Amino acid sequence: MATSAQPERALASPREEEPGGTMSFFDHLVELRKRIISSLVAVGVGIIIGFGVAKHFINFITEPMQAALRANHVDPSLYYTSPAGYVSLLITLSVYLGIVIAMPWVLYQVWLFVAPGLYKHERRAVSGFIGSSMVLFLCGIAFGYFALLPRVLTYVVSFASGGPIKPLISLNEYFDLIVVVLVGLGVIFEMPVVVFILSLFGIVTPKFLMKNFRYAMLLITVLAAIVTPTPDATTMIVFMLPMVGLYFVSVLVSYFVIRRKKRKPAEGEAS
Repeated sequence: MATSAQPERALASPREEEPGGTMSFFDHLVELRKRIISSLVAVGVGIIIGFGVAKHFINFITEPMQAALRANHVDPSLYYTSPAGYVSLLITLSVYLGIVIAMPWVLYQVWLFVAPGLYKHERRAVSGFIGSSMVLFLCGIAFGYFALLPRVLTYVVSFASGGPIKPLISLNEYFDLIVVVLVGLGVIFEMPVVVFILSLFGIVTPKFLMKNFRYAMLLITVLAAIVTPTPDATTMIVFMLPMVGLYFVSVLVSYFVIRRKKRKPAEGEAS
């Protein structure tokens, strides 16, 4: 009798050790409220800090445009076309910077809310998912800023170089453009993480991804044509190459996920 009760206690113990399993619905709401307030305070503090460095950051984000103008022997000045245009940009940029500055703390609050209800292996999976998502998103932004934007902007400005028509670049419109391009690239660089989740649930497999590679190439080409703001084939290729590379990385990620899923039942039968 004692022997049969022992496995039951062993099965129940992992969840009993989790404090989230003993919390009531009201306790969860209180905990959620606490995490949301803490996150909002962090974002508010981040916005204040962001406003303090926004002027310096504007010089950083305008550098690709100014470099493109200088390369085409054009006045590298950018302009705002409304009285409050510059102040509006400072406020908008402060909000973006505030969210970025507060993001590690916000993710930590999400982790504190979710972690008590997870098993140890689930905690490792979620923490790895959050970390890899942040790294890939930043890699996408870095690729856009250092590799794609200089080439695209130089090509676009070159159309007006040497003629009577001179570009008058609006600071606000330029900011809107780079937000779309950089955030879009950051999202695209999340492809391996998305494939990891889909493979985890058995929705895609490496065989499926390789079999449908031609359709993926068609989708990548269309996406590159839409997102790339120039009709230049070279720029499209520069945009497509990392996407194709990410696709093959995703195939490799899917292979390891499926392999690990097949190995677990075999290890269970062996034990």
